[in-house]
Amino acid sequence: MCEPPPRMRLAALPLLLAFLLAACQSMAPDYQRPAASVAAHYPQQPDSTLPATTPLDWKTTFSDPQLQALISLALANNRDLRVAALRVEEAMALYGIQRADLFPTIGAQVGLDRSRTPADLNLTGRPLVGSAYQAGLGLSSWEIDLWGRLRSLDDAALHTAQASEATRRAATLSLVTQVADAYLELGELDERLAIASDTIASRQESYRIYARRVEVGASSRLNLTQIETLLTQAQALGAQLEQLRAQRLNALTLLVGSPLELAPGQARSVLDTVFPALQPGLPSLLLTRRPDVLAAEYRLQAANANIGAARAAFFPSISLTGQVGSASAELSGLFRDGSHAWSFSPSITLPIFTAGRLRNNLALSEIRRDISVANYEKTVQAAFREVADALAARQWLTRQLAIAQTAVTVQAERARLSTLRYDNGAAPFLDVLDAQRDLLSARQQLVQTRRALLSSSVALYAALGGDASQAGAATPPRPGP
Repeated sequence: MCEPPPRMRLAALPLLLAFLLAACQSMAPDYQRPAASVAAHYPQQPDSTLPATTPLDWKTTFSDPQLQALISLALANNRDLRVAALRVEEAMALYGIQRADLFPTIGAQVGLDRSRTPADLNLTGRPLVGSAYQAGLGLSSWEIDLWGRLRSLDDAALHTAQASEATRRAATLSLVTQVADAYLELGELDERLAIASDTIASRQESYRIYARRVEVGASSRLNLTQIETLLTQAQALGAQLEQLRAQRLNALTLLVGSPLELAPGQARSVLDTVFPALQPGLPSLLLTRRPDVLAAEYRLQAANANIGAARAAFFPSISLTGQVGSASAELSGLFRDGSHAWSFSPSITLPIFTAGRLRNNLALSEIRRDISVANYEKTVQAAFREVADALAARQWLTRQLAIAQTAVTVQAERARLSTLRYDNGAAPFLDVLDAQRDLLSARQQLVQTRRALLSSSVALYAALGGDASQAGAATPPRPGP
C-alpha cells in the first residue's frame, strides 16, 4: 500500500484533531424528571395493589364491526391526523438540518482565474496575461464543538422531533376515542328515536280512539285535547331527536373525513357493546403511558438542552476552513507531480462585548425551561384528573343505570295501573296522562344513562393512554451525516 505524501499527511492532522475535539460534553444541566405532584392513588381506587390492565388495542376494545370500520376510515382520512403526521416529518427534517452542523461541509471546487497585468505594473515592461487552474476539495467554516453548543442544539432538535411524534400519537388516540364516543351518541339517538316513534304511533292510535269516542259522546273533548297534547309533545321530541341525529352524523362525518351513509337505527346495536373493565394501576404509570405526558416531557428536555447551547455561547468559537487539491498555470499540468496545493485557515472568535445579548439569551433559556416544567406538571395533573373522572363516572353511572332500570319498571307499572283505574272510573284521566309522560321520560333517561356508562369506558381508555403500541416512548432515529 502506497503512503500519502508527507504534505498530505500534515494537512490531514488538523482535520483529525478537529474530529477528536468535536466529541465534547454538553454544558446542559443534568436532566431530572420533575416529581409528579399527584396523589399516590386515585380517589375511586384506594387499593393501590390492584394490578394495572395492559392497554388494549383499539380493535380489541371497540369490538362493534361498524365502529371498527368507522375508526379505520378516520385513521386513513382525518385531515387533522394527516397534519399531525406531516408535523412529525417537518420536525424530523429540521432535526436533520440541525444535526448536519455537527459535521464538516466538504465540497469539490474547480476554477480558472485569468488576469492581465498592464505593462507599467510589470517588471518586463510588457502587458502580461496569466492563467491559474485549480481543482480540489474544500472545508468551509466548520465549527469545532469544544463546549457542546452544537451537540446541545442537536439534542434539543431531537427532543422536539420526539415531542412531535408523541403529539401525533396523542392525536391518534384522541381521534379513535372521538369517533367511538360520537358513534355511541349516534346509537343513543337512534334508540331514543325508536322509543319516540313507538310513543308517537301509540298516541296517534289513542287520539283516533278518543276522537271516535267524542263523536259518539262516550268521552269529553277535554280528554281528547289532553291526548292531543301528549301526541304533540312526543312529535316535538321526535323532531328534536332527528335534528340532533343529523348534527351528530355531520360531526362523525367530519371526524371520519369521508361521506357516510348510516340509515336510521343502524347504530342502535352499539349500545349492547361490552367494553373491557380496565384497571388504572398507579398514577405513576401515566408518565410512560400517556402520549401527551411524553410530549410534554420531550419539550422539557428540549428546553433543558437549549440551556447548554446558551451557556456554550459565552466561550470561544473555533472554526476551520481548508482546501487540498492541485493548482497549475496550465490546464495540462493540473494533476502533475509538484502541483499539489493546500491551505488551512483556523479562526477563533471570542465574545467580548455583546450588550447583554448572551446573558439574556441564557436567562431566556432558563425561563423557558421553567415554563416547560410547569406545563409538564400541569399535563400530569390533568391526566390524573381525567383518569379519576372516568373512574368516578364508571362507578356512579353503574349505580344510576340500576336506578334508571328500576324507574322504567316502576313507571311502566304505574302507567298500566293508572289506565286500569281510569277504565274502571276510579281515577281521573289526568293520572293516565302524567303516568305516560313520566314513562316516556324514564325510558329516554335509561337510554342516555346506558350510553353515558359506555362513554365512561371510552374516556377511561383514553385517559390511561390507549394502545400501548401508540403510547410507548418511541424515539425517532438519528439520521446519518
